[in-house]
Amino acid sequence: MDLIFQILKLLGCLGMFLYGMSLMSGGLQKMAGDKLRSFMAKMTSNTFKCILTGIIVTALVQSSTATTLMLVSFVNAGLLTLGTAIAVIMGANIGTTVTAWIFALSFGGSSFSLGAIAIPLMFFAFLCISSKKYTNLGEFLMGFAMLFLGLTLLRETSTVLLDNEPVRRFLGGLCGWGFGSVLLFMVAGACMTLMLQSSAATMAITMVLVAQGYIPFEMAAAMVLGENIGTTITSNIAASVANVSAKRTARAHLLFNVFGVIWVCILFHPFLRFLGSIVELFGFPNPATTSFEGADASTQAALVASLPYCVATLHTLFNVINTCILVWFIPVIEKVVTWMVPSPKGEEEVFRLKYIHGGVMGTSELSINEAKMELVRFGDICRRVLGFIRTAVSATDHDEFEKAAESLTKYEGITDRMEYEIANYLNEVQKGEIGHEGAIRIKSIYRIIGEMESIGDTGDNIGRMIERAWVHKKAYTKEMVVKMNRMVDLVDEAFEAMHHNLDTPLIQLTDIRNAEEAEEKINIFRDFAREENMSNVEDGLYSYELGVYYMDVINALEKMGDFIINISQAHFSAKPN
Repeated sequence: MDLIFQILKLLGCLGMFLYGMSLMSGGLQKMAGDKLRSFMAKMTSNTFKCILTGIIVTALVQSSTATTLMLVSFVNAGLLTLGTAIAVIMGANIGTTVTAWIFALSFGGSSFSLGAIAIPLMFFAFLCISSKKYTNLGEFLMGFAMLFLGLTLLRETSTVLLDNEPVRRFLGGLCGWGFGSVLLFMVAGACMTLMLQSSAATMAITMVLVAQGYIPFEMAAAMVLGENIGTTITSNIAASVANVSAKRTARAHLLFNVFGVIWVCILFHPFLRFLGSIVELFGFPNPATTSFEGADASTQAALVASLPYCVATLHTLFNVINTCILVWFIPVIEKVVTWMVPSPKGEEEVFRLKYIHGGVMGTSELSINEAKMELVRFGDICRRVLGFIRTAVSATDHDEFEKAAESLTKYEGITDRMEYEIANYLNEVQKGEIGHEGAIRIKSIYRIIGEMESIGDTGDNIGRMIERAWVHKKAYTKEMVVKMNRMVDLVDEAFEAMHHNLDTPLIQLTDIRNAEEAEEKINIFRDFAREENMSNVEDGLYSYELGVYYMDVINALEKMGDFIINISQAHFSAKPN
């Protein structure tokens, strides 16, 4: 019974650790918001900056997965090339080693214990969360406290659970198969990372095992290599239902780590000796040459204290050397992943979501950003409706008109479907924890997708209006066609302004005068066309019925302009004060 309790306690400590990591990472991402994404977009002018950006961002958010997700969104939006994203991934792999050093500080022989301050820190975290103004900071502090409290309890609980002779004999037996044991522990590290969905958790468990003497340093090194493989499997599974850019980015991450593991396995013992010589420079015993058995008490104590730092050093050295080698082969990696994930043949299916097809992301703030990018694409799809309207208006035979009208009906269905799918996505996002600004942005997105769906409806209605003119054999005059095409041009200018506003980060959007000016031009032309139409009917230039068909199209295009200005206004209303 006591064994079952200890196992449950161990699982509880692991759960506290994982939840703390998630809470801390989420709080940091919410605090950073658009500033972090803006930093990533700007700091990518050369390869060195790309790598530095990956290091900084991943060290801040404590999650290489979050960094990779942001990279995928940037590649999809065209803000970053695939080659640039690969360079940032290399930096992200180095940045994630910061977590290992923090753990080493907690495990090592330092008198300062992060676990000791965890519980007092929870009080200050609670105050921040209660204040609402500093909720995100409170989440970060609470996650930090839970992370290291869970880490401390994990070490204590595992010691009680594993500190017995049968367990030591079992682990000792697994370590006695030479290089086969290295492969075995590598697979174990990869599987643990895959099951726990956290390379940080595997790193913590590895440090527990090696610091308490349950496994030798060589097997801990093998687990670290496996963890690097496991974390890429997680990202590739997540990308399996996503778009081409996401899959290519995930494959690049896989190639980077697999290449590193292969060369380390080939040079496993020379690499560990090289690592040991570096550790010796800092005054620690060399784990590759110093045997725990037979050493004096002081040497044993020094070796135990050094092992967590050795694991962290190995993790850092692995990623730094790997980056130094592969940074010269980024174009080759780009070609390989493009070959591995070719672009789909044929025309893109516009009715499928492109940026958020893979599901809700790790945090609500990042998910909102994905939805925002989908809005830009949704707007561009709505803009295609104008081309079909122009064709329908200018058609000289019924077959040409019918083809355009069918396209207008098709795109009305596309906009309906996109509105539905984005709304469903937002519903899932709202199930997570969202800050005040995030809630405002989601409200604006709901309004925007409604307006865009109305644009699709209007396009279909215009097709029906023109159809009535064909049915009643009322052909538009050349002047009417010119005027309607001019109205289409003005609406297209409004679409251009809308695209610019949606594509501009809210923190950089100072006003929407471009949209307001475009809307004013549409209204002025509508009024001019109305007055001219009344005069032409009174002068007998064409029938009143034809004038009605003509003005129906002009008014519908003006109504489309109203939807477009509403989109810019809704987007601008979400701008933080």
